[in-house]
Amino acid sequence: MTVGAFAQEQKNVTIAVSIPAADHGWTGGVVYHAERAKVALEKLHPGLKIVVKTSPDGASQANALEDLTTQGIDALVTLPHNSDELTDPIRQVKDKGVFVTVVDRALSDPSIQDLYVAGNNPELGRVAGQYLKDNLGTGDVVVIRGLPIVIDEERQKGFDEAIAGSNIKVLDKQFGNWSRDDAFRVMQDYLSKFPKIDAVWCQDDDMAVGVLEAIKQANRSDIKLVIGGAGMKEMIKKVADGDQLMPINVLYPPSMIATALELTVANFYDQIPVRGSYVLDATLVTKDNANEFYFPDSPF
Repeated sequence: MTVGAFAQEQKNVTIAVSIPAADHGWTGGVVYHAERAKVALEKLHPGLKIVVKTSPDGASQANALEDLTTQGIDALVTLPHNSDELTDPIRQVKDKGVFVTVVDRALSDPSIQDLYVAGNNPELGRVAGQYLKDNLGTGDVVVIRGLPIVIDEERQKGFDEAIAGSNIKVLDKQFGNWSRDDAFRVMQDYLSKFPKIDAVWCQDDDMAVGVLEAIKQANRSDIKLVIGGAGMKEMIKKVADGDQLMPINVLYPPSMIATALELTVANFYDQIPVRGSYVLDATLVTKDNANEFYFPDSPF
């Protein structure tokens, strides 16, 4: 190692990570991958300090941002609870000369962020719809949406466009609020309402857990496919094991927080230009590649 490289390694940088508390599986995965990346990156760069702060709601996160900024930070990596409520608090951080990386939920004013890292929401819906069109061909499908926000609309639009002009008929769409319990209740309603359902598309794997439980309790054998998304380890394991009801998954990985951290660190230590948008693929997970995306130690 050269003297210059060693001096560069000793450069002191403090990065704050502000993310939602683990209120469901996916955000649990975000916290897990943030902590994992912190350990690896601090080991790689002796002068680097990463502070991970979780908040249960938007107001708490706004307060946390204020506290973190007062302590003195060089960069902020944040997954906002919601865009509207957090845009101004994040703007106040940016105004202090802090490098800002936004993850997943875009701000109302994107000019605040230096870097944006996200999954591909329209593509998540499109990949699921395309798989149904190619593999089901014809049939009756029920849909369980997330919450009435932009992410949900983008996923739904991608799905609708993929199945347009096919023989797939959507019987109903209802919101499951990205909740296992709510999706379970919605699926129970579908099962009592429709005597024949060929497939279910739900916008994430947390809801798929509720869907599978409802199908099991109702002892229904007509349903051929359940497609979720995001890459929950239990669902990836089902795909890897060749589960007939769940042969695929579509990635929207909580590990994107680690990607965001790595890119932010590179901006300070590697003199790599990272400003802009970094959108991850909505990878189709099949039995052939499932082991690449299986993290048994993750809570999600």
